[in-house]
Amino acid sequence: MKHPRFWITLGVFALLTAGSITSLRAENADSQGFHGASYVTTVKDSQGNFASRGVITLHADHTMSVIDSGQGGPTFFFSSQLGSWKFSNDGLVARTIDFDYPPNADVVRLDYTFTLSQDRKAISGTIKLTTFPLEADPQGGGGTVVGTFTFAGELITP
Repeated sequence: MKHPRFWITLGVFALLTAGSITSLRAENADSQGFHGASYVTTVKDSQGNFASRGVITLHADHTMSVIDSGQGGPTFFFSSQLGSWKFSNDGLVARTIDFDYPPNADVVRLDYTFTLSQDRKAISGTIKLTTFPLEADPQGGGGTVVGTFTFAGELITP
């Protein structure tokens, strides 16, 4: 090696940078006192009518998964939702994507706002459901807003 000092310095810098990023991520989660959880929820439409039951899981790595009692039919046929979440000034925000099966065959984006109870044992919030053609970018603009829903849930405990 012609310049071993350069490569050693570069390696040390890379390790320090990676450690700082990891530390900041852990610090952010610790400062909020929340590392994720699973909640059983009740979803209501904009008129306050029962729409479905679901389980929302906010994973510690800031990914999110949702299953819903309505996803297997008989009225709607769609996949589970996968996405991510982050802290906001008022609680949490999240975005998931799911796919409608034929005959609709489209992509659906769900934008969530969450309020967590102080003890983190309950959640509530809103869901805005936007559909896109299968070929469209569900993270971009456009789409058709199909509805806005509210949800409330409680922590699933072992």
